[in-house]
Amino acid sequence: MGWLSVMWSHLKEKGVVLPKITAEEISKKVEPVLREMERVGVMIDASILEGLEDKLETRISKLETKVHRLAGREFNINSPLQLAEVLFRDLRLPSTDLKRTKTGVSTAAGELLKLKSRHPIIEPILEYRELAKLVSTYLKPLPRMVDADSRIHTTYGQETSTGRITSANPNLQNIPIKGEYGPEIRRAFVAAPGCKLVAGDYSQIELRIVACLAQDKTMMAAFAGGEDIHAQTASEIFNVPLNRVTSDQRRVAKTVNFGVLYGMSAYGLAQALGISREQAADYIKRYFEIHEGIKKYCHDVIAKVAKDKYTETLFGFRRSFENFNRYNHNLVEAEERMAINAPVQGTAAEILKLAMVELIKKLKEVPHPNPLPADRARESARLILTVHDEIVVEVPARSAEEMARLVKETMESVVKLCVPLKAEVGIGRNWAETK
Repeated sequence: MGWLSVMWSHLKEKGVVLPKITAEEISKKVEPVLREMERVGVMIDASILEGLEDKLETRISKLETKVHRLAGREFNINSPLQLAEVLFRDLRLPSTDLKRTKTGVSTAAGELLKLKSRHPIIEPILEYRELAKLVSTYLKPLPRMVDADSRIHTTYGQETSTGRITSANPNLQNIPIKGEYGPEIRRAFVAAPGCKLVAGDYSQIELRIVACLAQDKTMMAAFAGGEDIHAQTASEIFNVPLNRVTSDQRRVAKTVNFGVLYGMSAYGLAQALGISREQAADYIKRYFEIHEGIKKYCHDVIAKVAKDKYTETLFGFRRSFENFNRYNHNLVEAEERMAINAPVQGTAAEILKLAMVELIKKLKEVPHPNPLPADRARESARLILTVHDEIVVEVPARSAEEMARLVKETMESVVKLCVPLKAEVGIGRNWAETK
């Protein structure tokens, strides 16, 4: 009896109810949904992006002037070699603890963050890079990709090692949501006249899946009780009452929760939190003492991959790990991290696809005031966008509340796990307003 069969049998006893469908069948069913989403596209207000571009270009120019003043000379901030010369030769900032590349000391953002307290030049450099990337990745190209129908038509794919849906030309998967400017960019993604956007986003779906796969009693109890899982974890690793958990402690716990899910080492956690490796190792140790189920799950996945050279999702999607061996330590560690997350991320992708397939059936029952093809008198409410764990639907404004309930109900009921799935749903005239 294979690992997947054992898992299915075991989870079925725990109340898990899954549709009788394979990963391959799920991919086939969602394919026409993706093609329809490509055809429909998402409406863009290009003037918002152009206005934001002007605003950021002004800020970028001021940051460039500030960086040059702090450096004592002009140089190309976008050149890693010139930047390294300024930081490590001219300003003599320490580089001992920084990573090396083939051309010298790394000037990647993660490495520069280590120097933030050493010189005031670091902060404006990081902000300059962040804003320049927003301009070059989104604000300049997106308006040029808007078709005559005022919509952008991306191309969706499924050919990934994780099973997740991809987006290209343009890639809408990485549209920022946080920070000062993320919401401003999303404000340009608008509903058609007479419509609103309804966005459903799975809440902590990967943590819920791993709680179920690992049969971790502590985590399952927290989700079943509707607890804030990150606050709960903070309470556990800091040994404080739940109502006394601080925002900083919750932030640490959130990083630990997702870090463990992605197989993060003590070194990686230390870098992410800006703490010592010893402190990070202690957090992980305490986490595994409390979450024995998660610890066993990680061990079992690694043992399986060492033997079979692949992982498997709940619906049978396999990810190959042919290079999994014991001769290259760095390669093994990297593959172990990916292997721990692969069944979780893959299962999350399958659940999202199932929700999309189910939702598209129900959307056809809702008339749309702006039919796309001239030969169709009525158009259903339209599924227009998917990003990671989120589904965005364009619906007649009068039906928005009803559709929000439908989206939430569909996403939360498409499968039954050991813990409840939760979808956060919002309504707005643009994508930013749905949050």
